[in-house]
Amino acid sequence: MTGPNDSHELRGVRAGELAPLPTRAHRSHRAYSCTNCGHWQRWFAHTPPSLCPVCADVRNELPEEGFAFRTEREVDALVETSWRQAVPGVTEFWCDPVVGLGSHGWVLQTDDGLLGFEAAPWYSAAALAELRRRGGLSVLASSHVHGFGGLWQLQDELDPPVVAVGVDDLVWTKAFRVTYPADDHLELAPGIAMHRTGGHFPGHSVLHDAGRGLLFCGDSLKIDLNPDGSAAALSAHKAFHAQIPLSRAELRRMREIVGALEFETVFSPFEFATGVTTRHVLALVDHMLANPPSAAPVPMDVLEPVKAVIA
Repeated sequence: MTGPNDSHELRGVRAGELAPLPTRAHRSHRAYSCTNCGHWQRWFAHTPPSLCPVCADVRNELPEEGFAFRTEREVDALVETSWRQAVPGVTEFWCDPVVGLGSHGWVLQTDDGLLGFEAAPWYSAAALAELRRRGGLSVLASSHVHGFGGLWQLQDELDPPVVAVGVDDLVWTKAFRVTYPADDHLELAPGIAMHRTGGHFPGHSVLHDAGRGLLFCGDSLKIDLNPDGSAAALSAHKAFHAQIPLSRAELRRMREIVGALEFETVFSPFEFATGVTTRHVLALVDHMLANPPSAAPVPMDVLEPVKAVIA
């Protein structure tokens, strides 16, 4: 774990200790989005990349008919970016039609300004204007590569002084510059901190808002939703598409880290649900540890009886 000076160091960064970020005008490479998963990478302007590293990884699926990529202009012409208040103090951004994996971006109002966690696949001019109207972003962070979306675009357009990603996952960040590599724990704003859970990816981190009781869980959890938006089931996995379970040690680490955080609402890069609590997640992990390895969803009504035992 990192030491008690994390928050002080982060405030120092906000005060301007970092060199200015390179602007888009200084970059000669073009941004390309994979048509299969939506991952953005910078590549040579005269030719698209030949492969998407995210799709080639075991945690995602290969495209049926080979790789294809879209430019910024093509994506902008294809989608509309929308936003709404998800819960008080948290704005949700998403794209229609769905691009790639369909990640959503979450923007938290904090005492130190706006904090962006994860990102929608693309931000229209109107969406960027809305963020500028609200003062821009002080901090931009993500749990892991499946939540990156258009994070590179937010850095280019809004130039947040702090861009934080788990140090063990820097290999996936070619499209943007990480200014604050995160270790096991990093406070990003008063009462809001990243915690490395590992598991799904080595540097995978969750974001906990202690004051509002919110957990931005990345892909440490998958939430299956009922039609009314409530949680129907929870699952955890090493690879969702391939249905590769987490190991016993990874589950125990998840229990140690997430079990120490109090929350009543959970956000993944793709959905959110109120009423999913610390006790539900502890019950899920204990259920998984007590049974053969599986990445299958566990219905909430199976987890509820365990809740009383844990309490």
